[in-house]
Amino acid sequence: MARSVTAKKSVKPGKPPYVLDEQVGFILRQVWQRHSSIFSRDIGTNLTPTQWAALSKLAETGPCSQNQLGRLTAMDVATIKGVIDRLTARGLTETSQDPEDGRRLLVSLTRAGQQLSEKVAPNALAITRETLAPLEPREREMLMALLNKLR
Repeated sequence: MARSVTAKKSVKPGKPPYVLDEQVGFILRQVWQRHSSIFSRDIGTNLTPTQWAALSKLAETGPCSQNQLGRLTAMDVATIKGVIDRLTARGLTETSQDPEDGRRLLVSLTRAGQQLSEKVAPNALAITRETLAPLEPREREMLMALLNKLR
């Protein structure tokens, strides 16, 4: 008895409705991973991106409540508390009572924290430049404008 053999045609699947490589969140995560790698390599001291954000914002604004600092640096309550606890343990920040509201603590830079923020700022600027280096100057401006629009 002869068996009939039917040739199987390979069917190329169509484009799936969801392609990970085309998703904004996936692309942003990859860009963040690249930026974080550059940051870790070039910051020049033992600081995490969230610690640097807190230090640089305090250098920019001066003393503020931990809650306000969390809002200014886009960190939730638990994260900013941990960041400030670690920076305080390193002698870079300190807390004091708010003279206008005794129930609130203000976070401020210590002298060492101020000096470190001044020392590290040029490295942080270089990190930003390297992160954006693949782009032309006009593209950098456009990217920053578009990212700010998405906030």
